[in-house]
Amino acid sequence: MIDDDIRDRLAVERTRLANERTVLAYVRTALALAAAGAALLQFFPSLDWLFWMAWGLVGAGASLLAVGAYRFQSVRGRLRE
Repeated sequence: MIDDDIRDRLAVERTRLANERTVLAYVRTALALAAAGAALLQFFPSLDWLFWMAWGLVGAGASLLAVGAYRFQSVRGRLRE
């Protein structure tokens, strides 16, 4: 039926848009973590434990960005099938 075809195409489009929103949320969170780490490095460079915590935040931001990119590509590939 035509209605089923339209419904299926719209469902795929909604899922594609949700996937894009999700990857943007990953990017936003990763940038916030990296920015927090960079701010700590800028304002408190002499405190040893804070130095390592700041680099941990930067690393967590980079890791989260990688996870978000992987999940985006994974869902995108499944939608293409």
